[in-house]
Amino acid sequence: MTLPAPVPAAGAERPDRVVAVVVTHRRPALLAESLAALAGQSRPVDAVVVVDNGADEETAAVVAAADVPTTYLPSHRNLGGAGGFALGMLTALAQGADWVWCADDDGRPADASVLATLLECARTHDLAEVSPAVVDKADPGQLAFPLRRGLRWRRARADFAGLDLLPGYASLFNGALFRAATLDAVGVPDYRLFLRGDETELHRRLVRSGLRFGTCLQAAYLHPEGTEEFRPILAGRLSAQYPADETKRFFTYRNRGYLMAQPGMRWLFPLELVRFSWFFLARRDVAGLRSWLGLVRAGRRERFTRP
Repeated sequence: MTLPAPVPAAGAERPDRVVAVVVTHRRPALLAESLAALAGQSRPVDAVVVVDNGADEETAAVVAAADVPTTYLPSHRNLGGAGGFALGMLTALAQGADWVWCADDDGRPADASVLATLLECARTHDLAEVSPAVVDKADPGQLAFPLRRGLRWRRARADFAGLDLLPGYASLFNGALFRAATLDAVGVPDYRLFLRGDETELHRRLVRSGLRFGTCLQAAYLHPEGTEEFRPILAGRLSAQYPADETKRFFTYRNRGYLMAQPGMRWLFPLELVRFSWFFLARRDVAGLRSWLGLVRAGRRERFTRP
């Protein structure tokens, strides 16, 4: 059910309209937690768009019970994270959103002040996009995804104490807040990528747009820790991403190949070639290296078939 936006009184300035977008796939219990956190913000969201890649009745029931005006978009084809966010963002824009707030079914704002803090940070620093710090759900003192500072990777939030903003870096889709005009400039995620790399590709466009963006370190978004796929090489100085799931490996490597053929990221390919050759050959996994090369080549040639 979709509720109309309130109409301001004649002569009154319309407040900015914030529409949150959540993409979900058969995780109703986690979705309920996410929607409750969105509904409980001190600066209320004006509406939520839920894209359901499973189109199942249990998820529909969770959405119907949400304590916030919600548009439910069941998809009878799995659009992936990329297609789901593209559909959700376009729907939010069509509903008159001034800001689009990306959420997820396995993550949620850490407290009730997150949206207000992000809006204030964006206005203070004149940002086109602002993200919260994405922290480990099980240990909020640690980042869910490590950040490189200088030559070292950092995971402890304490390493960033005293900083208000980390400019030029953002974890997109995990609590990221976009101005509507920013999406006019950079577009929405590329559906062809389905999953894995879609946020990196949008980040690439954001960098090349010249727009100001960053991570507000005073706001936090809870998310499962995401480092288990990264295997250390060269005594931990570097790492190689190796998802345990074969389907995730397919999309990770194929989409990475596409990304490394795009302006702004082409310099990465020689480094990745050395990194993954070392990783697979050290494991005596010639077949794995051959598979990696084939998937990267498919991505570079824009062969976007699904396995």
